[in-house]
Amino acid sequence: MAKRKMILDLDTGVDDALAIAYALADPEVDLIGIVSSYGNNLLDVCAENSLKLLELLGHTDIPVFKGLPHSCTTDHFDVMQVSKDIHGDNGIGDVELPAPSRALEEQSGVDFYIEAAHKYGKDLIIIPTGPMTNLAAALKKDPEIADLIGNVTFMGGALTVEGNVTPVAEANINQDPKAADEVMKSNLPLTMVGLDVTLRTLLTKNETKQWRELGTASGKAFADITDFYIDAYYNLDIDKRGCALHDPLAVGVGIDPSFVSTISLFMKVVYQEGPYYGRTIGDNAKLNDPNPNVKVAVNVDKERYLKAFMDRLNKLFKEN
Repeated sequence: MAKRKMILDLDTGVDDALAIAYALADPEVDLIGIVSSYGNNLLDVCAENSLKLLELLGHTDIPVFKGLPHSCTTDHFDVMQVSKDIHGDNGIGDVELPAPSRALEEQSGVDFYIEAAHKYGKDLIIIPTGPMTNLAAALKKDPEIADLIGNVTFMGGALTVEGNVTPVAEANINQDPKAADEVMKSNLPLTMVGLDVTLRTLLTKNETKQWRELGTASGKAFADITDFYIDAYYNLDIDKRGCALHDPLAVGVGIDPSFVSTISLFMKVVYQEGPYYGRTIGDNAKLNDPNPNVKVAVNVDKERYLKAFMDRLNKLFKEN
């Protein structure tokens, strides 16, 4: 049993599925739960995807909690067509997995965050890879957790490169920029794993072929799921060389920060309507304040990370 505990906050699509696999496969942490979000699909679909994937990987012991179904500034959420194009209509590459044999937890994801923060304190790592709605709600309900949690490493934002939904905004942040701004301006120790580094870590069908050749149910399923994603990147002209390992890179950095180089800043998110909506940027008002709370990843040791990623997932899929 590892000392450090991890919670994933997922809008479970393809790269979120790979994040689950990485978290399960790394011996340095115990995955203690998944909090579900909206984003790549509707909340209920994303939550069920997490249950299905945990079952496929032989980990029905890990609880899945429902988070909030839409942003803190809206009353509903509609899945964007581009999300379906990239992740499939069902969020996991249109691969059909068996219905889960267990239900979601009755406790809310927000309350699970608060309970875990008080129980594990500095040993707790939280990895949000969708909108920040759930974490912002937990901070609002119990502000004390900002000083308890060891680290929050999130996939989202873009500092030195363009956004992927607008010239300035990355998708996860863009879905609830007000919540992201509240998280950034809290006392939480944060690491931002944004497009600056995730777009440099690419997976190809050479790697998914290795999973398929393992001859296991999980290896074949994850190869099929990820190949859909790689094809979407190619067909949509996102990147013809492979798919970006957005969410699993955040998991890797949460465990081993040396995968990336960072700069420390106080950050803010623009949530007022206008051309800069959803932008993640340094906070001018705090440029001279000491001890910035956000480490922004600006470069990545992609070869070392990809080797670690493949070593862990190959071992996991070989056993399931």
